[in-house]
Amino acid sequence: MEALFIGHAYIDITFIADQLPTGDEKTIADDYAVAFGGNATTSAFCAAKLGLKPDLLCQQADDWLARMFLEMASRAGVSVHGRKVKHSSLSFIMPKDGKRAIVRCRDDEFIHPAPTLNLTGCRGLHVDGHMADAAIHYAKACREMGVLTSLDGGSARPTTDALLEFIDVAAVSERMCEQMQLNPLAMLDYLRSKGVKVGAVTLGERGLVWYEDGGEAHTMPALAVPAGDVIDTSGAGDVFHGAYFASALTNPERSWADHFEFGRAASAFAVQRLGNEASLPSMDDIATIRSALREAA
Repeated sequence: MEALFIGHAYIDITFIADQLPTGDEKTIADDYAVAFGGNATTSAFCAAKLGLKPDLLCQQADDWLARMFLEMASRAGVSVHGRKVKHSSLSFIMPKDGKRAIVRCRDDEFIHPAPTLNLTGCRGLHVDGHMADAAIHYAKACREMGVLTSLDGGSARPTTDALLEFIDVAAVSERMCEQMQLNPLAMLDYLRSKGVKVGAVTLGERGLVWYEDGGEAHTMPALAVPAGDVIDTSGAGDVFHGAYFASALTNPERSWADHFEFGRAASAFAVQRLGNEASLPSMDDIATIRSALREAA
């Protein structure tokens, strides 16, 4: 095992339409994509595209959607460790004007405990806070082994405080700041207080604020993707996490400014594609984005 990702897996159905019908109305979508979804799940697929060999611990049903997901993972080179549930999870996503409306159908009632995994050779752990018992267990084990631990803090959860005790790198969303009634700089202070070595708050098109080794806060603007080129922002944050995580494991000698800049370029690529599979950049794609796009003003 080279890297372990823990989170909730979905099948995402993403569609472009002028409006969502109600009542007895019908409409025809202009375009659609079917792909894998979920925060840490998409990050794992992104890391695989960038050369890592990820293992993914996620929920797993025994139905045709699960078999579709396993086929996607097999083609991508992601090894799946399933924790049994009755039904697979679905997301219906409608991007429009740089935003996205999402309906989730989720089963997170686990029938069995999380599986015991052999961490021999593991160099990094990335979690999104879902499956909290497993996330805390493996984060603690990795911390004891000296393995890099990373958190995608998309939202505040009852177990976030306990999980952060074992996290080296935490990049959290502006939404999590709002939930905890903290501004971004106060959130960085909170992460420092938990012993997080590298902390960041992602601000969407406004970039991110971050610190390294508990130091002062820095700002990093987003890349200026032309508004007309933005198709689907759903999953772009997950691509950012997967890319910086892959960069950190592949080039540990580089600074976190470099890793976050790498992730920033990956997410700029992602927002210009529909659906998570098309949104995964290659190393060449990231190099092209970094040379073609300037920082936003």
